[in-house]
Amino acid sequence: MWFELTPSFALLPNRIMCFTIRLNRGRIKSFSRSLFLLITLISLLGCQPKAGLSSAVTTTLDPHTAILGSREYTVHQQVALVNEGNGQPKKQNIWIALIGDFPPYQSVLSMEISPKKYEFVVDEYGNHYAEFDFSGQPAGTTQMVTIDYQVVVNELTYDLSACQGELLDDFTQPELHIESGNPQIVELANNLTQDKDTVCQRVRAFYDYIDKNLTYTSNGENWGAQAALGPMGSDCTEYTDLMVALSRSQGIPARYFEGLLFLDQGTDAIAKIEHAWPDVYLPTVGWAALDPTLGRVPANHETYFAHYTPDHIIVTMGASPSVLRGSSYWTHLYWPGNSTQIRVFGEWKVELANHEGQ
Repeated sequence: MWFELTPSFALLPNRIMCFTIRLNRGRIKSFSRSLFLLITLISLLGCQPKAGLSSAVTTTLDPHTAILGSREYTVHQQVALVNEGNGQPKKQNIWIALIGDFPPYQSVLSMEISPKKYEFVVDEYGNHYAEFDFSGQPAGTTQMVTIDYQVVVNELTYDLSACQGELLDDFTQPELHIESGNPQIVELANNLTQDKDTVCQRVRAFYDYIDKNLTYTSNGENWGAQAALGPMGSDCTEYTDLMVALSRSQGIPARYFEGLLFLDQGTDAIAKIEHAWPDVYLPTVGWAALDPTLGRVPANHETYFAHYTPDHIIVTMGASPSVLRGSSYWTHLYWPGNSTQIRVFGEWKVELANHEGQ
């Protein structure tokens, strides 16, 4: 099924494309030349991934984390750039986030990218991207990008019986959509943790509050943690924003993930294939995943706390990675915008790998 993702950025002739960045939906502003040069340097120094040569990543698990099993998926992504205008872009680039190894959650067994000519880009979170240059695309034509993966995802469970000790200093600060320093967020977190002695109890209090008090509404945007407390409703992005913001407001490290959800009979009615979820750092335990969006259903509430179900595939970490310029999964820039009209459509297909006969 085709779907159109977030809008591209079409710049008029009096704008310099190389120095524009989208910080949030509907807002474009300049950023420093030094940041652009840094990103360019990273992309030039990076090695392009070799298709089919990745292998499963092995990692030493914390004794309080156990792998219950794993699933292997084939993931197909297709992105189409359609030139619906009368002219052709003098400059056009698209950055597509790449699924990568993220132990202990997942490992990529193989990856095939077409076209094969692209630059490899890394952002501040370590997310990887393929950057394609489609400048000069003729009017009335479609440029296709396809990426195929084999991914193994682990099911993880955590022993929370010992939840005392030191926390990390990383992933504790406010950022776009994660307003952990907002007075309303801080006050709520303080009220929820008044009688909670351990970090695990505090995180559980946040999880319970979100699932009981937020109203799920598919909005297609990321309005942020504070907006989740308002009356407009929330989807997976706001559920995750608020979980991360409440945790960080108490000095508990928390991370934001966007990725894919393998939909089955248990999740196809309550979520979409494009999904967001967090993990939190718990003393003694380490990073522990949870999914407050799926846990909002009473029958699922226990299942998705401190339990990484193997239907989650990570694409990017971070609520607003700089390369994506406020978008999700990919971002697109072209110039000029007065005579060229490029629309971008995307499709995901996730299936369980079939090894019959092997």
